[in-house]
Amino acid sequence: MTDLGLYRHLDEMAPWNDRLQVLEVIGVSDEAPQVKTFTFRSDNQTWFRYKPGQFVTLELPTADGPLMRTYTLSSSPSRPFSIAVTVKAQADSVGTRWMFDNLKPGVHVKAYGPAGDFSLHSHPAAKYLFISAGSGVTPMMSMLRWLNDCAPWTDVGFVNCARRPEEIIFRKELELLGSRMPGLSLGFMIEERSSREGWFGHMGRIDAIRLPLLAPDFREREIFCCGPDPFMRAVRQMLEAAGFDMSRYHQESFAAPAVEEVPAPFAMPAGDDAKPLAEAVTPVRFSLSDVDAECVAGQTVLQTARASGVRIPAACEFGLCGTCKVKKVSGEVSMSHNGGILDHEIDDGYILACCSRPLSALDIEA
Repeated sequence: MTDLGLYRHLDEMAPWNDRLQVLEVIGVSDEAPQVKTFTFRSDNQTWFRYKPGQFVTLELPTADGPLMRTYTLSSSPSRPFSIAVTVKAQADSVGTRWMFDNLKPGVHVKAYGPAGDFSLHSHPAAKYLFISAGSGVTPMMSMLRWLNDCAPWTDVGFVNCARRPEEIIFRKELELLGSRMPGLSLGFMIEERSSREGWFGHMGRIDAIRLPLLAPDFREREIFCCGPDPFMRAVRQMLEAAGFDMSRYHQESFAAPAVEEVPAPFAMPAGDDAKPLAEAVTPVRFSLSDVDAECVAGQTVLQTARASGVRIPAACEFGLCGTCKVKKVSGEVSMSHNGGILDHEIDDGYILACCSRPLSALDIEA
């Protein structure tokens, strides 16, 4: 039975913060083969404030210990009482398989976020083109759902690629939105036919010939792309070869960037204002855990925390997801991140523990 006593007006509720929240599963639905959507509400009746296209990190309590996994939100902030992630289980999936087997309505999980800058709100434009493949459709769906609720007249080209027709995630909803949003142009492309259903649309892989067929004016649009890394590389190379203004191209990826050489002891970071990294051993105080530790030269704050028995949640560990964000009470660090922290957060004293190395003694809230 539905508990109507749960209802509160939005202005009577606090917004979801960007650190830790406990979420309750309220729905699980199948979207395509090996693809499910998990819908959550806040365990303490907060409302969800985020940008369409952002992601969260879930802490999954597996039998082998907590497992951190980052997923893009497929829901829209225009419907702020719940959030949803849509995930695809691959053959080698661990976290997603655990979710498929264990997340049912009523189950609780911890979550961190929201985070990320892959959003149309960060790059406003008159015309958009969303290009996706596989589960890379999820941030595009979040942005399209927001547009449908708040600006349905927006000029949007939506291109989605899949292996077979039945693997097009959100296909029915997309086709429904296509009939309701006058500015939405849908383009589906599959690689092979299926015995399960007929197909009369585009076939093959997106390339320099097919893209103009799907979006003739793509050079005039702000382009967002998400999918497997080989897919995004192909799209990027295609657009560069077509003379597209790449400052208007944006892609989302949770893959690690090229590995950079870890600074050696006493090395100097680049830049005119560079300061030498701390020598040999640097004291680090983890105030919330009441632990005093020593950071060996070249180590990150996260590595030092782990060596000292202090738990700082972390997922990607290369400065992208923002899960390991902690408050730096005092001291200086050298931080080289990949977009997982915003400038105003840095100004407020926050750092990403996974990619911050001490320049002096530190006091960290962890």
